[in-house]
Amino acid sequence: MPILTLRRRALFSAAHAYWLPDKSEEENQALFGRWASRWGHGHNYTIEACVTGELNPADGMVVNITDVDRVLKSEILSALHEKHLSYEVPYFSSAPPTLENILKFIVERFEAGFSDPGATLSSVTLWELPTLWAGWNRQSNMLTLTRKLHFAASHRLHAPGLTDAENLEIFGKCNNPRGHGHNYGIEVTVAGTPDPVTGMLVDLEKLDTVLEAEVMKRFDHKNLNEDVPELAGLNPTSEQLTLTLWEILKDKIPAPARLHKVVVQETERNYFEYDGK
Repeated sequence: MPILTLRRRALFSAAHAYWLPDKSEEENQALFGRWASRWGHGHNYTIEACVTGELNPADGMVVNITDVDRVLKSEILSALHEKHLSYEVPYFSSAPPTLENILKFIVERFEAGFSDPGATLSSVTLWELPTLWAGWNRQSNMLTLTRKLHFAASHRLHAPGLTDAENLEIFGKCNNPRGHGHNYGIEVTVAGTPDPVTGMLVDLEKLDTVLEAEVMKRFDHKNLNEDVPELAGLNPTSEQLTLTLWEILKDKIPAPARLHKVVVQETERNYFEYDGK
């Protein structure tokens, strides 16, 4: 029987504070950086729950969406929507309401409230911002955190080992001698275990510092053929850019997190990804 996955989204708004009451102001600043605040801030969150199972020949469905919505509303949205997570949700009295811990809460509550003999929760993604989200999947039982950034750069697709005629035939207008440009979207995903004190998988401020130094300063508003030493002698395709970003970042992710995946979005229709394999 075919196995399919239903992806269902839900939205909620909530506030949270990066602040541990048993720590001093100086200690909280050291742990949470510029986000340390007793009162916190808020977000419009997006949940995507994926439920996987065999197609039921009797009704033509994997799972009844009504059952998924019931769990999302009764077990998750009712607890989180329009709440201050730090002060109104008991779960977060002992677990700081970081993106990672909110995701764990959602997975636990969904699993506790969902019952279907033919389908299971296979993954959950939680967006805090369009540029920051966390993920979990059942197969690896792994938590990930993704940071998205954008840079503008130009390139000419021209393979050094091919003749001018061969390059023109393969790459067409992308072989334009003066090049062309893109607004690239870069997704850097890290994996690991959240720190038991902060609830964070990685120090986000440190990660942002690495991405600014190693990605933005290296690639933003640059000509990939001429300005980036790591691409010298290579045809700067988005595939090659993806691999180059992996090599640059793989040993620079703040410990104990590790680099899990790099995605390069060249256009609205073209995405490339690499996970080190």
